[in-house]
Amino acid sequence: MNLLSVELLSKSYGTKKLFKDISFGINKSERVGLIANNGAGKTTLLKILQGLEIADEGRVVFRKNLSISFLEQNVEFDAEKSVMEVVFNTITDVKSVIDQFNKYSELASENPNEFNLNQLDELTTKMTELNGWDYENKLQEILSRLKIKDTGQKIGELSGGQLKRVALAKILIQEPELLVLDEPTNHLDVEMIEWLENFILSRDMSLLLITHDRYFLNAVCNRIIELVSYRLYFYAGNFEYYLEKKAEREAVDASELEKIKNLYRRELEWVRKSPRARGTKQKARTDAFYKIEEKATVIRQETKINLEVKVSRLGGKILELINLKKSFGDKKILSEFSYTFKKGEKIGIVGKNGTGKTTLLKILLGSEKIDAGKIQTGETVAFGYYSQTGMVLKEDMRVIELVKDIAEFILMADGSKLSASQLLQRFNFSPDLQFGYVSKLSGGEKRRLYLMTILIRNPNFLILDEPTNDLDIATLQTLEEFLANYTGCVLIVSHDRYFMDKIVDHIFAFEGEGFIKDFPGSYSEYRDWREKNPMHESKISPVVEISESNDKAESIFPSQAQNNSVVTAKKRSYKEKLELEKLEIQIAKLETEKKELETGLAIESAHAQLMELTRRYAEVEKLLEECTLRWFELSDSV
Repeated sequence: MNLLSVELLSKSYGTKKLFKDISFGINKSERVGLIANNGAGKTTLLKILQGLEIADEGRVVFRKNLSISFLEQNVEFDAEKSVMEVVFNTITDVKSVIDQFNKYSELASENPNEFNLNQLDELTTKMTELNGWDYENKLQEILSRLKIKDTGQKIGELSGGQLKRVALAKILIQEPELLVLDEPTNHLDVEMIEWLENFILSRDMSLLLITHDRYFLNAVCNRIIELVSYRLYFYAGNFEYYLEKKAEREAVDASELEKIKNLYRRELEWVRKSPRARGTKQKARTDAFYKIEEKATVIRQETKINLEVKVSRLGGKILELINLKKSFGDKKILSEFSYTFKKGEKIGIVGKNGTGKTTLLKILLGSEKIDAGKIQTGETVAFGYYSQTGMVLKEDMRVIELVKDIAEFILMADGSKLSASQLLQRFNFSPDLQFGYVSKLSGGEKRRLYLMTILIRNPNFLILDEPTNDLDIATLQTLEEFLANYTGCVLIVSHDRYFMDKIVDHIFAFEGEGFIKDFPGSYSEYRDWREKNPMHESKISPVVEISESNDKAESIFPSQAQNNSVVTAKKRSYKEKLELEKLEIQIAKLETEKKELETGLAIESAHAQLMELTRRYAEVEKLLEECTLRWFELSDSV
């Protein structure tokens, strides 16, 4: 059943063309992901569907009586209204029926003999039709999952992240037939994102989605539409399928383009040698030449961004944090946190919203003071800070002027120098965009410009707070490639699971009450570890009573209480706890590698290869023995 049809839609702003004669449809139960570069017109297309923008040509047709809800990228509500008023604003039919049913039920119970039960029967039928019976439970689940606690709070008092969650709650409670979401995962922590995935998949709702979150795309969508060079490409699968088929398409396109260019060169030579066309055949060939010329000289919008700027030299001493403490009133952010950064480390910071992730970044940069502890920063460290809120751009300034205010020429990784204009082109800012005003850029283009202004200062310690928000997938892929080869230190706060898995090899997990879990591994490895250690996740530890006479801890677990046994083992320090956890992961990796080496040695190989496998096997055995002995030492303490 077709829910939405877009027919031959076109839209331009002045000389900037967004899309031309595009057509697509969405059927019932289809969950469609829309992918395009920043500035290509994704959000404009959604605004046309919503009726907030008018297309130059074409039309949009919705199925009659279709229930549809839109989540805009930047939401706006009446600042004086309460959260509950906003959430209930578009579900007045359900709320009205529930209110009437409750009122009539109360009247019927008070005066059963005088009350007309037919009205109550009608309302009962409506409650069933509107799924009103478990409505309150559904509402409370959604509000709870999205961490919306004070429903009486005024909209004007909310942060941007809170506002986004209220908007999401408002549309999810409606459970429409078609849901249109523009960057729904922005400002959501990982727990909320995963809940949203499950919520969508558990409902029979159709979806049109714009997001940079590739794990979310892969989990939720069963169809991908890509907008490239003003036209659409269709992929009948999830994000993984899209990547595979896109690579195949680009290989075919490259081959076709090369054939067209060769034909163009031959035809161009014929045109130059031939006199002005007089005959029908000559005129037809000349007309065909101009069509070939148009195809051969088309400018592709998928130009690869080049982020290879120079990185300042980083000395031996980088950054050392010693017993840092930080609280806001009764709320602990850091509790004796220590860490010494090493060259080339790429550390991800994860945790629920409000646990203090951004506060730690500000402390490292000196914009937030610590309550206690010490921070030692190396003399060669040059920070580059990408903040979640972004830089304050002068909207009336031209893009090229903004960059020139920082530097006229920029030193690249290969030692060459680029002008501001040349660098902007490497960051996919065409001459038209360069000399246009900042106010004309899309949200994603502004983010890309902001990233560029940080990198051209040649930092050797990057601190990135939610860098993936509003960046298109092509830019994210280039940023991932750049960070993977980056020789300096990187500290990243992000809720983008795909991005974190690609970049980080170490995790700081903010688990509340000032505790930071130092985990040596990728984000997915940390998630797997946490699922296998639910006691740690909920911070449940053995309950002990402290004896006033001897200050020894006595367990009150039943198995131990019966024997009145006293725990006398040596208390494990914080650093030893971290070391023990690292050892467990390292031992598992070494054991896996040992098995792989044994398999390799069992297979016939060249002499040189056998020698290398034997040498590495001896190293692994020695490391495994050392790690295991140390693990036993630490395991004896508590």
